[in-house]
Amino acid sequence: MQDYDEVTAFLGHWGHFQQSVFFLLCASVLPNGFGSFSLIFLTDIPRHHCLVPDINLTEDWHQAIIPMEMVNGKLELSRCRRYRLDVVKNLSAQGYIPGQDVNLTNLEQEGCVDGWSYSKDIYKSTIVSEFDLVCSEEWKQPFTSTVYFMGVLVGSFFSGQLSDRFGRKPVLFLTMALQTLFTFVQIFSSSWTVFCILLFISGLGQISNYVSAFVLGTEIFTGNVRVLFSSMGVCLAFAFGFMMLPLFAYFLRDWTYLLLGISLPGLLYFPLWWLIPESPRWLLSQGRVEEAENIVKYAAKKNKVEAPQVIFDDYDSPVSCLLRTANIRNTSIILCLVWFTLSTGYFGLSLNTSRLHADPFISCFISAAVEVPAYITSWLALQYLPRRLAVVSILLLGGVSLYFIQLVPHGLSYLSITLEMVGKFGITTGTALMFVYTAELFPTVLRNTATGMCTTVSRVGSCIAPFLLKLSQYFKYLPYITLGTLAVVSAFATVFLPESFGRPLPQTIEQINLAYNGYKKKNPLNAKKLVNFN
Repeated sequence: MQDYDEVTAFLGHWGHFQQSVFFLLCASVLPNGFGSFSLIFLTDIPRHHCLVPDINLTEDWHQAIIPMEMVNGKLELSRCRRYRLDVVKNLSAQGYIPGQDVNLTNLEQEGCVDGWSYSKDIYKSTIVSEFDLVCSEEWKQPFTSTVYFMGVLVGSFFSGQLSDRFGRKPVLFLTMALQTLFTFVQIFSSSWTVFCILLFISGLGQISNYVSAFVLGTEIFTGNVRVLFSSMGVCLAFAFGFMMLPLFAYFLRDWTYLLLGISLPGLLYFPLWWLIPESPRWLLSQGRVEEAENIVKYAAKKNKVEAPQVIFDDYDSPVSCLLRTANIRNTSIILCLVWFTLSTGYFGLSLNTSRLHADPFISCFISAAVEVPAYITSWLALQYLPRRLAVVSILLLGGVSLYFIQLVPHGLSYLSITLEMVGKFGITTGTALMFVYTAELFPTVLRNTATGMCTTVSRVGSCIAPFLLKLSQYFKYLPYITLGTLAVVSAFATVFLPESFGRPLPQTIEQINLAYNGYKKKNPLNAKKLVNFN
């Protein structure tokens, strides 16, 4: 079995071919950044109170008809109750003054039978104000995000298998089309139920597009360029997309216009079909040697180097399974735990951004901007540190900083925000590291399936993240304690993963086993340092 990196070394690492594919794949990830977190603004809850119909009431009773409630130590207008309208109307007609002639605490109250009045200070409308997802229907607000991430979960599960069966490129563009089309169609939702169905289908393409682009680039690039793409390339593109979201939301404050604004850019990416090639590694794993050679020869032409007449002359296409051996099972289980933790933390902290600052647009930008140094850090760690050490250290940093939030005095809100952003920095860095680490632990024939399996499990975490934030209603710091505990447990579990730092990207499980067995005979004391799937 030939080593792909050695066979294609004549191409170089950073020719015109690699440069064009690098930037095109990164560009394809931009919509994922603002699409993933558009729910921050789409599902945000404007200030609201019961609607008071336009009836003949004195100004005093207009001001007093909504009861006051104590919320987090502050008096606020009740969001879900009002004094009975017929009683208030009668008292107003008789000339009674609220608070002087009438003790308001004794007045009978009722629900918002005429609907709600929503503040337009920040948004013209969200799906919360459109479909009245408040009071008795408030559970639908976090469940909307869960529906989306359930779509992402299902998409992750099937896209990995489809990508390993039909190719990286077709699945990449299919999922981009799903994401673009159904994000646009959501604009015409006539009810919350219809919106959620379309949102679920849109979610099918969300992370699947990202994973397909990630794996495609990982398999096309070699050497340090592969590390750069896997850590900073796609990750920074995602972060820049995320940072563009508050700009979209600031100028498009109606939920339908926001959906239109984030869906239309997807149309620009379909011409890339003729510019982005299929993965030669995947073609070889399927026995399609001639097609793989044609792509490599095309790359040689673009890089202005001469390709050998015959490039691949000893390739086969073995079929393997993720649960084939005990070590593969153990590695897969640990990876799933770590991915679950990272996804729960990442989406939990990201969806919490509207609570960081009085201005949700500033909050969202801060949360997105933190990802830039996180991805730069992940790139440096991938360049110079063993994978296990890097992942363990960054998980402990994120977990411990989230634990410390509960120790911050009440008046130091900015210190709490800082610790929360340090926690997000750690979890974001860990996510970027795990994409690369996972890809390095599995061979080409299983790489997309393995990555898809891990992201599928991780989406269970993202599904529960919106409800995890609701735990703060029972104890303010419970979400942070939960996320911190998961991060620390995952850090200790990572210690038992095999190391892959400095080793070539494997093609098949048989290749890994042969390499391990050969090294084991020569270096019995150090054999355990190799990636071992025996």
